[in-house]
Amino acid sequence: MSWVVLWTDALLFALAAGIAALALYTRRQEHLRRPWRKIARSRTGVAALTVLAAFATIGLLDSIHFRQASNGQVVSLLDRWIEPLRIRSEKTYSAPFATHLYAREFQTLPDGGKAWLYPRLQYGGAHLQDPNDRWRDVTQRALLGGGKGAAVWLLLNMGLALILGLRRLMWPPWATVSLTLGILLVIGWTVAELSLAYHVLGTDKVGEDVLYQSLKSIRTGLIIGTLTTLVMLPLGLGLGVVAGYFGGWIDDLIQYLYTTLNSIPGVLLIAAAILMLQVYMAAHEEQFTSLVVRADMRLFFLCLILGITSWTGLCRLLRAETLKLREMEYVQAARALGVSHPIILLRHIFPNVFHIVLISVVLDFSGLVLAEAVLSYVNIGVDPTTQSWGNMINSARLELAREPVVWWTLAAAFAFMFTFVLAANLFADVVRDAFDPRRAEE
Repeated sequence: MSWVVLWTDALLFALAAGIAALALYTRRQEHLRRPWRKIARSRTGVAALTVLAAFATIGLLDSIHFRQASNGQVVSLLDRWIEPLRIRSEKTYSAPFATHLYAREFQTLPDGGKAWLYPRLQYGGAHLQDPNDRWRDVTQRALLGGGKGAAVWLLLNMGLALILGLRRLMWPPWATVSLTLGILLVIGWTVAELSLAYHVLGTDKVGEDVLYQSLKSIRTGLIIGTLTTLVMLPLGLGLGVVAGYFGGWIDDLIQYLYTTLNSIPGVLLIAAAILMLQVYMAAHEEQFTSLVVRADMRLFFLCLILGITSWTGLCRLLRAETLKLREMEYVQAARALGVSHPIILLRHIFPNVFHIVLISVVLDFSGLVLAEAVLSYVNIGVDPTTQSWGNMINSARLELAREPVVWWTLAAAFAFMFTFVLAANLFADVVRDAFDPRRAEE
């Protein structure tokens, strides 16, 4: 076994390290700690952050890759953790909790006759002697899984009570985290227990488990929402502050740049960039020796082009705010005392636009996740071999035309994406209220 580090893996963990460093810096700054204390008092914000942390944990586990010694295949820790979902594939479609395929096949009966029948699944419900006992078995397994999740939650709370103390554990933020985590553990353990014997969300056209696809898609959504920020933030922050602070021809040049970029249809620009990448990969096949590397490069390039086309809005906001800040008395005093421009920008401008940056980042996150789904739907998003909610929706549009309708792929992608984006939007609203000076408490 050898570890494999993809571009997106390295950048994602670098971003996680940056967030940890920012958290440590925030603890030492009272003016930054105050808004976060307000966020901690919001039950909605804390619950949403807990859900996002659960998604992020799955995404980070799926970003630790290694090459298996047995077959040379590149897999992640998440793949090994949910390996039964990955390797237990059926022949074709099967509905959630089904014991038979979704379509009839022409089969030979024991007496030699022929008939159109629904074949039994190879894995889903294969342990049942009588398929009619399916729902009784599902209920028992769901109760067992829920009980295990509740037991883990109780043990976790007991450990935290010993470490933090019972009074600290009953503090509203901790109580909200505990309750939300308990719900997630019960749901997670229930689904895990059921997935050992059934395809909880059914299978797709080639028999792959839809629950596995949905879990793998979390990493793609997380990367699209976060790594795009790494590209967008330096451009929007640097150019916006520079344009507002210096003004003159520098301001005119930067305004011309983002006005011109906004005049180009974003979808056409992304499509052109993806086509250029495909041409490059076709001409340099020796650099992309596996499907995983090719798919990762396309995902990285998609984050790059989305970041290049998404920084203009943040740049406008920061330019307007900097135009106001440069006329403040403390900035004028620093100039009169001969303080250099870089020091003024670092000590007086950047800290005072930080709330705008943070609000914009969390508000744009959900929009970027949805953008991936739209782009994949029109076949200019991530690689078709990459698991993503957009690719699931793209394949589901053809399945909706079948008779009977194959609905579960679309429903699974919608449920996971809805939960992820809803948690991000709720947390973004709380962050906006906490950091916006006009909404701050007196």
